[in-house]
Amino acid sequence: MKPQMLSFLVCDGVHIDPMTGKQTILGVYSHLASRTFPFRHPRLFLLLTLAGLTTGKHNLKIAIGLPMEEQKVVVQRDFESAGPMQKLNLLSEIQGLAFPVPGDYAISIDIDDENLIVTSLPVIGPGAATNN
Repeated sequence: MKPQMLSFLVCDGVHIDPMTGKQTILGVYSHLASRTFPFRHPRLFLLLTLAGLTTGKHNLKIAIGLPMEEQKVVVQRDFESAGPMQKLNLLSEIQGLAFPVPGDYAISIDIDDENLIVTSLPVIGPGAATNN
């Protein structure tokens, strides 16, 4: 059974209420922008919601890069699932992520060394139009 990705967000942060465990998502990105390149984004979070995982240990790998270039692994971590009916929110913090040039960066998400999805994150420079 292949896991299902229910959502994937790039954001400024996620507040987790200590009493309820409820998550509040802060500052969702549809793209990143910079006036100069290369640039490093100081800190962002990747929030991935999964379902349909078999019971037991699994490995998450997220890599990013320009198409047709080698991707950089930015997240590599183990996690556990209680079974296919459980929905898991996996939150990963990334600091100092480098973007050498503007472009549509590919984000590849793998579970247990099998690709789940490849999506994109536009990184734009000065003068670029946005539809936020």
